Amino acid sequence: MASSMKDIKNRIKSVEGTMQITKAMELVATSKLKKARERIEKTRPYFDFLKETIHDIENSSAGVNSDFYKDREINKTCIVVIAGDRGLAGGFNSNLFKKIIADCQDKDVCVVPIGKKAGEFFVKRGYDILFDSFNIAENVGIADCYDLGRFLSKAYKSKKFDRLVVYYTHFVSMMSQTPACDAVLPLEKSGDKKKNLTLYEPSPESALESIVPLYISGVLYGAMAESQVSEFGARRMAMDNATKNADEMIENLTLKYNRARQAAITQEITEIVSGAEAL
Repeated sequence: MASSMKDIKNRIKSVEGTMQITKAMELVATSKLKKARERIEKTRPYFDFLKETIHDIENSSAGVNSDFYKDREINKTCIVVIAGDRGLAGGFNSNLFKKIIADCQDKDVCVVPIGKKAGEFFVKRGYDILFDSFNIAENVGIADCYDLGRFLSKAYKSKKFDRLVVYYTHFVSMMSQTPACDAVLPLEKSGDKKKNLTLYEPSPESALESIVPLYISGVLYGAMAESQVSEFGARRMAMDNATKNADEMIENLTLKYNRARQAAITQEITEIVSGAEAL
């Protein structure tokens, strides 16, 4: 009985140590989540401005004839996948990978993984990796997104792939984060027939050549911000649930310990009474 009580007590201490870790991770995720949400609010105006500029060029009086708008047969698709650098975030990474596998089944794709988990997932399964310099998603900044945007725009023009798609996790709320997919290239016509009288020098095509890499980098940076805030939100919820489960486990173990202690005391009293009667 004493050995059993000691085991229960050791287990309680172990769970208490785990609960301290999960509580600390929850607090860290909450702090990072606040900063990441502010980052999203700051990036959206930049992305909206780039998108508006592209539509203005499309509707210019001179018209526009660019490879970025031309429809062509989709033989190969390039997917940029933004995942996390570590686990302990519930289904954050696995849900995104499930969507990609379902969408890209039986398609010829090349992958640009961003984040440690994305790199490990696609390398392990033998996918064609087009660009693999961003193994740590948290370290990717706006300059990195711009370099990647230029690389992808050149690769698209040289027909290394015929379609560009970005996969990331969209932040819905603290309780919900959903896998998302945004088509980037080819550019879609806005459908607005209104002519724009802005004159672009030397030509709308040249202006578009300069804007598209910025547009791609804006999409990537925005997706990075969404993905990071989603990861922190998912980790916060996972750690909150883990802390609650640990607290519940401690309560059950404490109850079990008290019952074992009560049984041991009862047994000792019984033995004392039996010994007194024998005398």
